[in-house]
Amino acid sequence: MALISLKSLGVTMSAPLFSNLDLTIGAGDRLGIIAANGRGKSTLLKCLAGELEPTAGEITRSRGLRVGHVEQSIPEALLDCSFHEVVANALPPEQIDSELWRVDVELDSLDAPEDMRSRPMRALSGGWQRLALIARVWVTDPDVLLLDEPTNHLDLAKIGQLETWLNGLPREVPVIIASHDRAFLDATTNRTLFLRPEESPVFSLPYSRARQALDEADASMARKFERDMKVAQQLRRQAAKLNNIGINSGSDLLTVKTRQLKERAERLEEAALPAHRERSAGAIRLANRGTHAKVLITLEDAAVETPDGTLLFRTGKRHICQGDRIVLLGRNGVGKSRFISMIRAAIADPGTVRNIKVTPSTVLGYSDQALSGIGGDDTPLAMVSRRFEVGEPRARSLLAGAGVAIEMQERKIGALSGGQRSRLMMLVLRLINPNFYLLDEPTNHLDIDGQEALEDELLKHQASCLLASHDRSFIRAIGNRFWLIEKRRLVEVDSPQEFFRSVAETER
Repeated sequence: MALISLKSLGVTMSAPLFSNLDLTIGAGDRLGIIAANGRGKSTLLKCLAGELEPTAGEITRSRGLRVGHVEQSIPEALLDCSFHEVVANALPPEQIDSELWRVDVELDSLDAPEDMRSRPMRALSGGWQRLALIARVWVTDPDVLLLDEPTNHLDLAKIGQLETWLNGLPREVPVIIASHDRAFLDATTNRTLFLRPEESPVFSLPYSRARQALDEADASMARKFERDMKVAQQLRRQAAKLNNIGINSGSDLLTVKTRQLKERAERLEEAALPAHRERSAGAIRLANRGTHAKVLITLEDAAVETPDGTLLFRTGKRHICQGDRIVLLGRNGVGKSRFISMIRAAIADPGTVRNIKVTPSTVLGYSDQALSGIGGDDTPLAMVSRRFEVGEPRARSLLAGAGVAIEMQERKIGALSGGQRSRLMMLVLRLINPNFYLLDEPTNHLDIDGQEALEDELLKHQASCLLASHDRSFIRAIGNRFWLIEKRRLVEVDSPQEFFRSVAETER
């Protein structure tokens, strides 16, 4: 039985986000929604929740249906409330006294530590804020659960925890997930909707298998379109020949035949559908200036410490060589970001970091989680023009190619979307033209097309890099060496799989 039915649904902003969308959502559905940044995922969730009226079509919901919608950002009004209050205040006022026990049950199910429950939301990590929003919605006992980018700000342990929690929900409650996390979608969904402006295909498959089916369908449609266009051209050529013969001979039969051939060509052309072409959110291109040095960085059992001198781990004797794509693995708090900061400092000022030696020809391309390399108060145009000494026309062209439209180029960088800022950061890295990339959570805010483009660029340029990421699909695609931080040591492992498995098992 369908709990929600969409009929010819469409939403148009400055351009159509999606149109003619027919979809039913029923018990047991775990639906992943896929689209590029700014292409309608959050908008569709708001329509499903009844928070936004579509431009066209209709939505039918079962009588009395309760829809729980977990949005991406935490409302400002909740930041000064405690973790426990945020969840408890979602209950109807008349139920708070009698149903308060349900709040503790939900927090227990998410393994929220007791001492954390009394802390204000603004004092919590982004990951715990995200889980608090999920608990706040789930405690209201919804019939349908909508999740907008639920893995944002979550580390691998919490992503695994969320996967386990979602897969343990009652099957009669449909879950609709808008996400760019490919591994998460594979682990939690059984249907996939690819949201498009014209026609939005739906497959009864999790993401990776659905993506393969979509690619095959698009390729088939492209081949059919080419065949139909060739047949139409042949018909028009035949019509032209018959028309000439008919004019010279004065044959009415040939004139009729000519008209029929033209009409057949027109019908074929009108019915032919070109394959979908995804409108680019901005190109991601990297560079690699290369170096003759084989070894870029040498670690002589360097000590990675907190600012107050507490030892986090020791590196042992290790080398980072040209062509290495090293992924740092380890749970939160073991020192991955601290280690990356030490490497960055050693490259920026050689000889100042003990037991880290950097080859002089090493040129760094660095990006951190906060994208601090691009100041929020600057404008994209001013930053690119000044930093790389290119004229305004060239800067505008570069920015437009990276997905920063003309109208956004003179606004403050802080006003850009997360996806636009990520692509701007990738443009900066390209213009630096490094031979060694140091990347801390580089796929944050990138949509799936952006993630795949970044993977392709790193592989195509045989870029040397050291990176930390919670994106399992990205890690598997990029890494050719894996360094695991555990028990205060840095050890090399053959694959990330055992680490992924250990994290998942810990959270069950």
